[in-house]
Amino acid sequence: MLDNIKVEDVMFLDIETVPESSSYELINPAMQILWDKKSRQFRSPEQTAQDVYERAGIYSEFGKIICISVGLIREKNPFSFRLKSFYGKDEKSLLSEFSGMLLKFSKTNKEAVLCAHNGKEFDFPYIARRMIINGLIIPEILDNAGKKPWEIKLLDTMDLWKFGDYKNYTSLDLLTTILRIPTPKDDIDGSMVAGIFYIEDNLERIVYYCEKDVLAIARVLLRFMNLPQISEDKIESVTFQ
Repeated sequence: MLDNIKVEDVMFLDIETVPESSSYELINPAMQILWDKKSRQFRSPEQTAQDVYERAGIYSEFGKIICISVGLIREKNPFSFRLKSFYGKDEKSLLSEFSGMLLKFSKTNKEAVLCAHNGKEFDFPYIARRMIINGLIIPEILDNAGKKPWEIKLLDTMDLWKFGDYKNYTSLDLLTTILRIPTPKDDIDGSMVAGIFYIEDNLERIVYYCEKDVLAIARVLLRFMNLPQISEDKIESVTFQ
């Protein structure tokens, strides 16, 4: 599996998102109407658009990115892993910084590949759409428009695990558990992120959680490739230095 991929060419990533505002009442009336229409697709008859506003963060039109964490395998024998996060309340700024790093990585590495869990359905399009909304240029590696399938440099560990079974959804938590990889969900999970951001105002806790997801994704891909795992003493985060 993945014999044509070199792990040093892979940038692993994960994003954390929240609703655009801390409450339904704070979004403008036009967006309230549009959220009402959107949420009809999944809310129960007794629920209102306001009742389900906490789910707005998973939709790029109604949410925003507060953290993008990335990881790179730097050395072999044994592998070492370097983490960095772009985070904050200014989405345009963090997207711009991430884009700059992504452009540099792609320019210096002609075989650059991005890897996320459920990335094709969530992380990659979410980032691209939010870049458009914020008036930023989408880096070429993220822009699939007009590309042939073999020209797309995006890996998805959930997609790889499906082996063509498109009915199946496997969470990162489940996949790490069955592969005996430390779970990244030992503190919080995605459903708690908005509350930690808006109520606790604890962005650093969210960043640590996001970085654990990135490490888990890297470990899963290494298992798929039947390669040695990353040990705890070979992990470095430069985010808070």
